[in-house]
Amino acid sequence: MKTLSAMLFGASLLLAGAAQADTLRIPVGEQAGTAQTTLPQRGASFDSVSARWGEPTRRHAAVGQPPITRWDYPGFSVYFEYNKVIDAVRQHKAP
Repeated sequence: MKTLSAMLFGASLLLAGAAQADTLRIPVGEQAGTAQTTLPQRGASFDSVSARWGEPTRRHAAVGQPPITRWDYPGFSVYFEYNKVIDAVRQHKAP
């Protein structure tokens, strides 16, 4: 019986060693790589965004109350509440 217990204990140690993995942590600010695109700042107006970045590739109609509008540009999207930027986010690119 001691031999069976010793074998099971040894097997569990081998399996535990094989199940280890490394964790790769990349800080959020470094995830986009070195080619960073400047994004519109919170509070900017429709006019200032279109003056700096041009016409969006797609404009989504306003939804909800207060109305939230999204403009898509190559690589990022801009969200407006009424006519002011509330957020701008980079679009995920699959590797």
